[in-house]
Amino acid sequence: MNKLIIALMLSFFSLTQSVRGQEDSIKVSLMTCAPGTEIYALFGHTALRYEDTARGEDWVFNYGMFSFNTPHFIYRFVKGETDYELGVTPYSYFEGSYAMRGSSVYQQTLNLTMAEKQKLRRLLEENYQPENRVYRYNFFYDNCTTRARDIIEECIEGKVVYPDGKEGLSFRDIVHQYTKGHEWDELGIDMCLGSEADEPVDARKQMFAPFYMLEAAGKATIVAGDSVRPFVLQEKKVVDVEPEGGEGGFPLSPLVCVFVLMGAVCLVGWIQLKVKKVIWIWDLFLFGVQGLAGCVIAFLVCFSTHPTVGSNWLILLLNPIPLIYLPVMVYRAIKGKKDLYHLINIAYLTLFIMIMPFVQQKFNATVLPLALCLLLCSASHVLLYYRQNNK
Repeated sequence: MNKLIIALMLSFFSLTQSVRGQEDSIKVSLMTCAPGTEIYALFGHTALRYEDTARGEDWVFNYGMFSFNTPHFIYRFVKGETDYELGVTPYSYFEGSYAMRGSSVYQQTLNLTMAEKQKLRRLLEENYQPENRVYRYNFFYDNCTTRARDIIEECIEGKVVYPDGKEGLSFRDIVHQYTKGHEWDELGIDMCLGSEADEPVDARKQMFAPFYMLEAAGKATIVAGDSVRPFVLQEKKVVDVEPEGGEGGFPLSPLVCVFVLMGAVCLVGWIQLKVKKVIWIWDLFLFGVQGLAGCVIAFLVCFSTHPTVGSNWLILLLNPIPLIYLPVMVYRAIKGKKDLYHLINIAYLTLFIMIMPFVQQKFNATVLPLALCLLLCSASHVLLYYRQNNK
């Protein structure tokens, strides 16, 4: 009898050790990649690493795969219909590509049970099926980071409890943290985002940014009944490189450029008063650019499905009206006729400048001087007309 009990105990111990060994051979990690220099890489990246040393597997599941060669990519991107997909690559390739790019990679090994790891593997394999791998990308609400977070949570027996986020932060605040030093990229993004991007967001929404997810994961716990365990077992830097210097972009910042434009507007206005004639080609340039930019803003406001772009108060300044009216404006300028457009524009732009501080939207620093440029241009037209008719 004693021999039977001893044999059963040894068998149980052997089985336990086998299960533990199997658990130790499988690791699931959250991979966070440092920002790159391209606009689509400014915010970093998140992926999942699945290691099974017993089976010689080491894969990275990446929800951030897309192709610029997709038909009508630019149009679909602006409209908010960009499709991303789940890709799977060997870890060695993933690590090498980020090392070559000059982006460090942080690995957070997750504290999952064997059952949770197996379920996660099944979910990832199901997601990778051709009919499931493509999804409609949404920068703030459904991206490579939120997809990785959500599928991890789906496999956990319990609930992941994250720490409180940073109070008062908005989507635009977080975007600005990553566009610092990239003024032209920041300008383009600011021009597209509306007032909704300035509303404070909670901790979960802040996790759209990879490094906010990394910080939250490091402090999170898994709660299942009375059991509480840390979400992350271990964190380390698996790729430690210095970021590559970005290629030299345009040497002048947007703010400097808009002040140069203001100087040009003043100079052209002075020349027009001296020669007593409208330089209509300047109108063609200035109001044409305003109208073209307005077409983009109007398209985003009216047709794009991107989040937060539909509430953009900038449409009051940049809209298609100047482009539509431009032929009439040029014709009247050539004929030396009075144009009520400029009187109306002065009043309109003055009103826009007055209400700017009261609108619940943070405008880029270039918006005010740009509005002043357009106002000064119209003012020079009005002044020239009255000089011509009061000789």
